[in-house]
Amino acid sequence: QQRLEASDLPIENFLEDLNSHSLSIAKGTAVFLTANPQGTPLALLHNIKHNQVLHEQVVLLTISTRSVPYVSYREVLAVQNLGHGFWRLHAVYGFMQSPSVPQIFALARRECLEIDLRQATVFLSRTIPVPTPKTGTALWRRRFFSVLTRNAPRVTTPFFLPPARTNVIRA
Repeated sequence: QQRLEASDLPIENFLEDLNSHSLSIAKGTAVFLTANPQGTPLALLHNIKHNQVLHEQVVLLTISTRSVPYVSYREVLAVQNLGHGFWRLHAVYGFMQSPSVPQIFALARRECLEIDLRQATVFLSRTIPVPTPKTGTALWRRRFFSVLTRNAPRVTTPFFLPPARTNVIRA
């Protein structure tokens, strides 16, 4: 995860570079789930590269877990307007709580950010680790981790995402 985050393009650089490109604007909202609250999601870069389109409203959503059982709902969500129709949402939950994207969007409404999950398109990247001999971990452990990752449940289930509106980009 640390290597992936270190290689991410900072969102500020992406937004600066965005002005020099002419992309088609699609109506509606695109939500990009990302583990790195500072970087540009791989799914966003992939979508622009292949479709040459950007949505009117783009929401970058990061969901983190703290090492406390519960986080007060007043503290769960931080909303940041990045300009250019981009918003950053960072939701933080305790380890005993279940993150819910519909609940996060309801909290965002209080911050004047309207997102209709029934109309939005959700994108996320799913990185699949490939065992290599360079990591210093035993080969059987790397292979076992790869198998577990491939067999993990769909990300739409624990976050209450609508499967029909969610696009998974494998990287």
